[in-house]
Amino acid sequence: MLEFLKVILLGIVEGITEWLPISSTGHMILVEQFVKLNVTDEFLEMFRVVIQLGAILAVVVLYFPKLWPFCSPRDGWIKKDTWILWFKVLVAALPAAIIGLPFDDLLDKLFYNYQTVAVTLILYGVLFIVVENYNKNRRPRTRKLEALPWSTALLIGVFQVLALIPGTSR
Repeated sequence: MLEFLKVILLGIVEGITEWLPISSTGHMILVEQFVKLNVTDEFLEMFRVVIQLGAILAVVVLYFPKLWPFCSPRDGWIKKDTWILWFKVLVAALPAAIIGLPFDDLLDKLFYNYQTVAVTLILYGVLFIVVENYNKNRRPRTRKLEALPWSTALLIGVFQVLALIPGTSR
């Protein structure tokens, strides 16, 4: 029964942090230091993945009409802008895939601990405040996803590599 309550607490932490501009995985790792589940490391790793699927599924369901590139025959068969968006997402995912896939085990061993998460949450929190203050009176260069240049999609992907370290996913 106690393990069930721990899982509910972790689910609440995940549910709250997934929608905020903070690292849900990082916060899960921190909470796990205080609320230890009596499970194997393999189970805990799978638990972290599965518990995030709910939030991912919610986003997919909410934005499905915008994400689905096929539409009804009366509207036309294919939404070209949606396909371009998907290709830009793929371009943005390339840098993290190039680094993350071959070095996954090493990254886990080095960075999936509460010390790294605590430092990165503080460091990136301060950096976010600095960047927000710097950009406070600036206008965005791109206001619509369709207008996002391919080079910017790639640059977003380069910065997304930082998200391979827990505590930095935003």
